[in-house]
Amino acid sequence: MPKALITGITGQDGSYLAELLLHKGYEVHGLIRKTSTFNTDRIDHIYQDPHNADVQLLLHYGNLSNGEQLTNIVYNVRPDEIYHMGAQSHVKVSFDMPEYTGNVTGLGTTRILEAVRRSGIKTRFYQASSSEMFGNAPPPQSEETVFEPRSPYAIAKVYAYWMVANYREAYEMFASNGILFNHESPRRGPTFLSRKVTRAVARIKAGLQPKVYLGNLDARRDYGYTPEYVEVMWKILQQDKPDDYVVGTGVAPTIREFVAEAFGYADMDWEEYVEIDPRYFRPTEVDYLLADSSKAKKALDWEPKITYKELARIMVDADLEAVGLEPIGEGKQLMESNFDAWHRWDSGVTAVLANAGRGID
Repeated sequence: MPKALITGITGQDGSYLAELLLHKGYEVHGLIRKTSTFNTDRIDHIYQDPHNADVQLLLHYGNLSNGEQLTNIVYNVRPDEIYHMGAQSHVKVSFDMPEYTGNVTGLGTTRILEAVRRSGIKTRFYQASSSEMFGNAPPPQSEETVFEPRSPYAIAKVYAYWMVANYREAYEMFASNGILFNHESPRRGPTFLSRKVTRAVARIKAGLQPKVYLGNLDARRDYGYTPEYVEVMWKILQQDKPDDYVVGTGVAPTIREFVAEAFGYADMDWEEYVEIDPRYFRPTEVDYLLADSSKAKKALDWEPKITYKELARIMVDADLEAVGLEPIGEGKQLMESNFDAWHRWDSGVTAVLANAGRGID
């Protein structure tokens, strides 16, 4: 049974990846932060009581700011694969908390790489890099595009990217970067643009809020569907050699177009419900991110099925269901017809099933 360690397992990407790996027969270990309240909603449906026999999902308390703790976990678990998704990943928040973002998002990667080196184990390492690293580099962006980061988050990710490359060369580690463009789902946090919009569509339709306040509607983003992207993460670590890959759909609507698609799907005129609030503009904007995924498509035999229009439908249907309204149906059908058995329909923010366990003991 192969063994994987996922940092950020309670996040959007980590939860989908855990589902996929469990379906493939992995023993999955997840790193979670200790908090005063449960923060495991996205993985409650796959939680397994650690007291039972043959448990395949095991959770460990840890923090990306504590190198000694990370070394102990890596040494004791001895994973065959490490998927590093843990980070302070909100771009706007990174302007408010630049030091914390650098410590967790940048140095956190170094701490795990160093934990692997010091432990002396042979493992394959995946780093969740970001399209934000490209900043204002002209589109389309590929593996050859020069980084022009425009936020503390992007700068921290660039640092982490080059540390992965350095450890790969200096210590012959199997360490790869996945430069993933925006990938969204019903499990996306409600403060991120895509989910903020689709959640607002459902809540406005249900009479729970009157409007939604947004920032720059002219920026362009390449939106994909997260379950497709976690399959790419897995494929990257199954290659013969470590490498870096850009992953995206090759379609980049404006934020305005995404908003119009989400509201239009629910038969609503977005202009009646959207107001611009200057507080949501970034101090330095990124105007146009568009992926050139030619290398990933060829090397990984991968082709995206879902672009922003289908994505908006999937997310709106899930959020309608979450507020007690009937899904329109097309989004739910799109998901069910395009994915294997490991990926279940998301109702609202999580696919929680009847499971008594939460968190870890």
